[in-house]
This record gives sequence, C-alpha cells and structure tokens, in this order.
Amino acid sequence: MLSAQPIFTIHAELAEILHFGHTPMGERRVVNILGGRVEGPKLKGRILPGGADWQIVRADGVTSIEARYSIESEDGAHILVTSEGLRHGPADVMDKLGRGEIVDPKLYYFRTVMRFETADPSASWLNRILALVRGVREPRAVRLEVHEVM
Repeated sequence: MLSAQPIFTIHAELAEILHFGHTPMGERRVVNILGGRVEGPKLKGRILPGGADWQIVRADGVTSIEARYSIESEDGAHILVTSEGLRHGPADVMDKLGRGEIVDPKLYYFRTVMRFETADPSASWLNRILALVRGVREPRAVRLEVHEVM
C-alpha cells in the first residue's frame, strides 16, 4: 500500500498568463514563474525566477500542466524541478479561477507529480524520490503541498 509524507510546501508567484491561442492540441498558455518560497520539514529555500508552467487547455476543459523551475535551498543547493499534472473542475469554478478569484480548492482537482534533480550532496535524497502534489491556485500565485511517495 502506498502512503505519502508531507515534505514541504511551495508558494510560487506567477506572471500574467500568456495566451498562444488554439493549436491542434488545445488552447496553449504559458505562465512564467517569478519567484517564491519553499517551507517544510525536509526542505526550506526559495523559488528562483525564470521557470514557467506550460499549459494546454484540452477540449474537455481539463488543463494539462507541465512546469519546470529551480529551487535554491537555505544551504545553497540548486534543485531542478519537473512537475506534470492536471487541473479541472466545473466550468463556473474554472471561470472564477481564470478571473483570479479565490476559490475553495475542494471545488476543483489540481494534482501533479514532481521529480527533482540536483548535484548537491545535501539535497541528493531528492534525486531518488517521486512526489505527489496537491495544488491550490491563488490570484497571481500557486500553493503546492508536496508529499513524498513512500
């Protein structure tokens, strides 16, 4: 039986959504990551500017998410993050999120799987785990509750 242990929370500040229009795959969007913080029992640090979240809003209304960004730990370790997942919910709820309104996260589904890569020995444990994430969309930000799969 699988279990998951909370390891940290990410609060990432986001730029405005860049709309690239409807391609054969769906509506393409990119959200640049401006920075943020990482806090938790197993890792503390900051989100470095320069990452982004590439999204496709599919015909069925589901947003497919692929994010890549970097963390700098309090100890100075540089950690690469790759995250892939889905966000969806009732149309009225997703419309509110799209307008930047605060919405109860129980009203929509926002989950990702994270992988990490680092050369720093102090954070090398991250190279050997998968993490499950529950996300909450906030105005111009996202909060990610990261759990190690045990």
